[in-house]
Amino acid sequence: MIRLEKVRYNYPDGTPALKNITLAIKKGEFIGIIGKNGSGKSTLALLLNGLLKPQQGRVMIRGMDTRDPSKLPGIRKLIGIVFQNPETQFVGRTVEEDLAFGPENLCLPPVEIRKCVDVALAETGLENYRHRSPKNLSGGQGQCVALAGILAMRPECLIFDEVTSMLDPDSGTAILESIKKLHRKGKTIVYITHNLEELHDADRIIVMEKGRIMLEGNPESVFSDSSLQTLGFSLPSLIELAEHLKTNGVAIPWEKTSSPHSFAEEICRLFLKT
Repeated sequence: MIRLEKVRYNYPDGTPALKNITLAIKKGEFIGIIGKNGSGKSTLALLLNGLLKPQQGRVMIRGMDTRDPSKLPGIRKLIGIVFQNPETQFVGRTVEEDLAFGPENLCLPPVEIRKCVDVALAETGLENYRHRSPKNLSGGQGQCVALAGILAMRPECLIFDEVTSMLDPDSGTAILESIKKLHRKGKTIVYITHNLEELHDADRIIVMEKGRIMLEGNPESVFSDSSLQTLGFSLPSLIELAEHLKTNGVAIPWEKTSSPHSFAEEICRLFLKT
């Protein structure tokens, strides 16, 4: 669905942001992208949506080149992006108006716009907030509005750029669960974060540093790669504990490290077994 071919991009001051990036993302994948500040991950997100153009190489979205201005409307129907600060995406006086903005720009008929808005409200649990100002909602609710605004345009791929970094833990968990639910419904997800713990259930993780892809693979292989900590990342606590137990002869299956509850269940099972 998405293909990057030897993509390079420099910041305005000439500093390289992306260096020779080649990457393919399949329809229906959940891709996690992680990196420290300045690694190039947010620049990559803007390139995928056509908001930035590669200075070298190509970004292809279902065969459409993002450098071709005539292809951008089609690309942006397929690719939606949700940013770290939801207020940057609010345009309507009410949640309902905000959600209608995108479909209106797609020139959908009024009946279809209403349907898009109603479905997006239901998918994000915002039905009771349709007449509220999005700027007067909590951080978590505001992020839900930003997500609903993108869903109302019915994209096939959703890009999330650090969407939980400004939220409290409970709100962040709720947003991440909503994203996983969308993936289970068939959406392609590109999830950019600085938090490894959020990527346990991704199909593939890409680790970036200084504009380059340093590691790539499924979560289990990436988390077990010794170079991950060399790149400055600490293992999620449950996975680190599982590694310590493994060195002492107690093997915890990967799928049981996804939550404290499942981890504790496995410990109890092993204890009772002995």
